[in-house]
Amino acid sequence: MLNLDPRHTALVLIDLQNWIVNRPLAPHSGEDVVDRSIKMARALRKAGGTVVLVRVAFSDGYGDVVKVPVDSPMILPEGKMPAEAIAFDSRISTSIADVVITKRQWSAFHGTELDLQLRRRAIDTVIVSGIATNFGVEATVRDAFAYNYAPVVPEDAVSSMSAEMHRFSIDHVMPRIARIRPTAEIIRAIKGG
Repeated sequence: MLNLDPRHTALVLIDLQNWIVNRPLAPHSGEDVVDRSIKMARALRKAGGTVVLVRVAFSDGYGDVVKVPVDSPMILPEGKMPAEAIAFDSRISTSIADVVITKRQWSAFHGTELDLQLRRRAIDTVIVSGIATNFGVEATVRDAFAYNYAPVVPEDAVSSMSAEMHRFSIDHVMPRIARIRPTAEIIRAIKGG
């Protein structure tokens, strides 16, 4: 059974932006990931917890994009990201968040003030939801574990570009660094059982 103290728990919502949520995803749709994430956010805020919205964005001209050679580079529009693409999904309001973080890497911790904001709020547990399971979510969970936070991943509130990519991370990587639970169980734990 999952036990959570909401006052020391943060929900970190990864990349719930139009250009990511609206991609073909599996095994859970972007709409389902957003809906479940919002349900957790509302429950946690009501119980006195912290909600963190994380977005990925780059400066015009992409001067802050990692430029190391890789076999499968990220494809970005010429010049800059359109404002509509990097906007949060229309169901997400920044009013549900206590903190908004902009990242330029896969992990929400790398190069941001996320660790500082969590420590100042006495957070020891992070629930990480969003897209994509094996990229931004997994990278953030790995760093949360390395920073000595207790990560929790809602299996049905994360998704990826394929069910196989999602399953490998959920079944083989994250159980070694996090607790994997369904959204309904996490909400019950937030509400006290």
